[in-house]
Amino acid sequence: MIPTAYILGVAAGMSTGLGGLLAMRFNRRTDLLLGLTGGCVVGLALMDLLPEALEEGASRFTSTFLAGVMAMGFGLYLLLHRCPAGPVAGRASLLVHSVMDGLGIGLAFQLSDRTGWLVAAAVLGHDMADGANMIGLTALGRTTAQPIQWQQSYRWLLANACAPLTGVVIGQAFHVEAAGFSVLLALFAGGFLYIGTAELLPRSRAANPGLAGGMASVAGLAFMAVILHLTQ
Repeated sequence: MIPTAYILGVAAGMSTGLGGLLAMRFNRRTDLLLGLTGGCVVGLALMDLLPEALEEGASRFTSTFLAGVMAMGFGLYLLLHRCPAGPVAGRASLLVHSVMDGLGIGLAFQLSDRTGWLVAAAVLGHDMADGANMIGLTALGRTTAQPIQWQQSYRWLLANACAPLTGVVIGQAFHVEAAGFSVLLALFAGGFLYIGTAELLPRSRAANPGLAGGMASVAGLAFMAVILHLTQ
């Protein structure tokens, strides 16, 4: 019988793929795509990754230390996105984040079935946004005169959809102390905060300076807030 954690890892990948396909379907409004994904990224960083880092690391690290790690993540992503491989680094970071999602599911089921289901519910809720974010970064990596390379997007989206199951496999194979993940979570929080505020949202406004992109960003924030509230 296939363990529940692996089934949920596949479901998380399907959620990621669905989010990416929806983002492709509505690609004509780049300002809305970048605005929505920017809001989702910022919401994910501030309402999920950072609070979880503070909670998981409370027994070992101070909040000041974890805030410093988040600032380091912001600075690291700033440097990565100023080098020629910037967009690639952004997509790779999303892959790592998706692996971490699956890793969380795999480790949570080591603790208890109840904890595993709660973690899986949260992952399934925001993995759809992860797929949309991957497509948003594809749009981010082009100039206004270039069309979006959907073939490349499909490859990245497929890799991102496979990442949660990879994380589940790792999480089921190894035992890792939960507090140790708080540093990684804080680092990712800073990185995603940079991607949202310094890359996606400004490009959304550049594509269309009207209110539509801003409203899409607010909708992205609200979407993440609702998903995280429902999965608490």
